[in-house]
Amino acid sequence: MPMPKGFKAENGYATTKTFAGGEDYRSIALKMTKDGFKMNHATARNVFLSALRKIARPVHRMNGIPVTEASLQKTAKDPRFQAGVAEILSSLNKDR
Repeated sequence: MPMPKGFKAENGYATTKTFAGGEDYRSIALKMTKDGFKMNHATARNVFLSALRKIARPVHRMNGIPVTEASLQKTAKDPRFQAGVAEILSSLNKDR
């Protein structure tokens, strides 16, 4: 579904391809389906955002931000938050 006419994202958009070695949601869905997990690109995006909401919950608590589904969703979609999580995961993988 396209964005409504006149919609403007507050902090831009993030895609999984933005990060080094990342894949787009369609590529992820095709790989998951090939591996036996039936999935389309929308489901891949929903799973990704669900994981980010789980990461955002303790971050909200640590910073005194109200923990509501709307605030968690907003944080999960924020490209700055996604970039921060990607950077942390990358640094953890370099240590191995």
